[in-house]
Amino acid sequence: MEWVETTGRTTDEAKDHALDQLGVDESDAEFEILEEPRPGLFGRIRGEARVRARVRPTAPRPKAERRDRRRKKDDAAPSTPNGAAAAAATATVRPPRDKRPARTESTNQSNEESTMNDSELGIDEVEAGATDFVRGLLDAFGLEGSVAASRPADNEIEVAVEGEGLGLLVGPKGQTLLAIQDLTRLVAQRHVGPGSPRLGVDVGGYRQRRVEALQRFSAQVAAQVVEGGLAKSLEPMAAADRKVVHDALTDVPGVSTLSEGEEPYRRVVIVPVATED
Repeated sequence: MEWVETTGRTTDEAKDHALDQLGVDESDAEFEILEEPRPGLFGRIRGEARVRARVRPTAPRPKAERRDRRRKKDDAAPSTPNGAAAAAATATVRPPRDKRPARTESTNQSNEESTMNDSELGIDEVEAGATDFVRGLLDAFGLEGSVAASRPADNEIEVAVEGEGLGLLVGPKGQTLLAIQDLTRLVAQRHVGPGSPRLGVDVGGYRQRRVEALQRFSAQVAAQVVEGGLAKSLEPMAAADRKVVHDALTDVPGVSTLSEGEEPYRRVVIVPVATED
């Protein structure tokens, strides 16, 4: 997954900015602290906090690691005297880790090609798993609809559900749809390692309409902020909706945006800024 880098007056503020850019909750992200503010004279803080963040990969334990753990368990705890002798013989024959022959260039190249093939297979696996899960969900609810997947960008998958009477899958303010999307990601990405594609689920075009409505609403509030010179707070939103607002107002002159509050009451604040004449 791609990393984003953000800054803030504090480490928590820098993390919040990163979450808004990624459009996920803190539990779905991982962070690297690159720089922390330094204490100055009289209790003042110098500098800014700087962090890197990305969407947390959903990866199972590698197969090689699972084999190593089973092998160590068998070697360490043989059940019979004969087993102990076999374990000792195995330990004697196996060369020390730091003395094992180095991999050749051809081996490294083969591993790189294998990784590329796994990545290509990974996105196909996630797409198939996501569409199968959503179709099963429709059957479980007794609903009829078509399920189709598309790839709007590199390493991105969109699963669209179309049909009549699908409001049950959307829920108030799209909360049910967000839950379905999280479940679909969990199921479809559980066998894929780091670099799992971003996955979105939409029902009846709701998410696209939601994005367009948020963009229009954000522009209206931004115009009020510019005219009145006073900051305005929007209602609490999910991380994905906050990202839409931030993106919509990035290039609007005279305003800036920030997020404040704690989940699930975190909200976007639109503040006026001076513009150059």
